[in-house]
Amino acid sequence: MSEVTITKANFDTLVLQSSKPVLLDFWAPWCGPCRMVAPIVAEIAEEREDILVGKVNVDEEMELAMQFGIASIPTLLVMKNGQIAAKSIGYSPKAEIEKLLEK
Repeated sequence: MSEVTITKANFDTLVLQSSKPVLLDFWAPWCGPCRMVAPIVAEIAEEREDILVGKVNVDEEMELAMQFGIASIPTLLVMKNGQIAAKSIGYSPKAEIEKLLEK
């Protein structure tokens, strides 16, 4: 499955009501480390049918970024049953991101 763009409008439906764990990538186009993590997140999205991978552009979705207290990007959150199950700030290699999904 490919990544989906998460907005304030679809957040409740796609994230809070998801039956699958959701990996949220908070990013911005101007962020160097975000560009480094993006292909890893995309690869995980393609490989894993058991999760939903969502991208939140913090420039366009400031309200969501504020709701989750995003102060640094990239920030990856794993949401399970509408709750934060794991969090990572900054660049992480693929193995570390996959470990987040196991929490």
